[in-house]
Amino acid sequence: MSLLAAQNSIKKSYEFVSNRVVYHSLIWFCYMLILLFLDSGEEGFITILRNTLIHVFFLMLIVYVNYLYLIPNYLSKKRFISYLLLLLFTAAVVMPIEMVCLYWNIAGKDNIDAQVELLKKQYGHFIFLFLTLIISTILKITKEWFLQQSVQKDLENKNLQSELSFLKSQINPHFLFNTLNSLYALTLKKSDKAPEIVLRLSEMMRYMLYKSNEKKVPLEQEINYIQNYLTLERTRYGDKARIEFECAGDSPSNYAIAPLLFITFFENSFKHGLSQSITEGFVECLLYIEDNTIDFTIQNSKTQEKDERYFQGGIGLVNVKRRLELIYPDKYILDIHETDEIYLVNLKVDLN
Repeated sequence: MSLLAAQNSIKKSYEFVSNRVVYHSLIWFCYMLILLFLDSGEEGFITILRNTLIHVFFLMLIVYVNYLYLIPNYLSKKRFISYLLLLLFTAAVVMPIEMVCLYWNIAGKDNIDAQVELLKKQYGHFIFLFLTLIISTILKITKEWFLQQSVQKDLENKNLQSELSFLKSQINPHFLFNTLNSLYALTLKKSDKAPEIVLRLSEMMRYMLYKSNEKKVPLEQEINYIQNYLTLERTRYGDKARIEFECAGDSPSNYAIAPLLFITFFENSFKHGLSQSITEGFVECLLYIEDNTIDFTIQNSKTQEKDERYFQGGIGLVNVKRRLELIYPDKYILDIHETDEIYLVNLKVDLN
């Protein structure tokens, strides 16, 4: 461990202890004020204040003995009978000591009645001390449970983000290589389309590098990414393919979505549809937005021979399904169908 890491660890530990001391001090102070407010005795304020301080001191003593010694050494190790007996023993030992201190505090000829009344309450004091130990144990267990749940939830969130980052890193790189090949061919021909391809590819790479790490992105940016992708594919396939994309319904400017959610479906359409078509093929997509719901439909031409890889989807389709489960649990419906002429995918996502 580096010196800086050690210093940071010590600083965090110090802050934790400091906050805990302040928190506990405030609780005991409030409890003492409540006792002073409720005490209706006639011994005088100074005597009542000393009684309250004595009582709070012994309560603090048994509570912290329980917290710092009994719970870690007995309850945490599942030595339940020993722990219960030690709670009774602690209350039995502390009760007479507290009673003696209270008795001395009110000693005097004028307080004989108060002394007699105090002695009559000793069994009640024992029960109160024992119940205080039980309640402190319950509070400690409850607090530890909530802390454990918080740590577990934090760990799950970190694992979730790590898994999402890994899944997004698995985006098919073949498109990039195909685009670079097309760009190379156009530069050899000195085509006027080459600068546009460079610009589109640059925008896509910027989006993939910077926006893919965000939890949600504006839907407009995701649509723009799709349009850039389709522009490059149109350049690649030319007249061999009919590629159409339509966005309808509500304005996408009012919505946000997980980045790179649809691209796998387009990649599958071109990989298992157009690339295998001998004659003219097609890819048609409709993105319909309404009432915080996206209805995404994409269909593409197919060969006569059934391609099981389309439904298995390879790593791309498996990843997008997993991302949907992680980001939109119980908020999406994904259907994939095949007819004699087309593959069709329909994805509905509730953005609420």
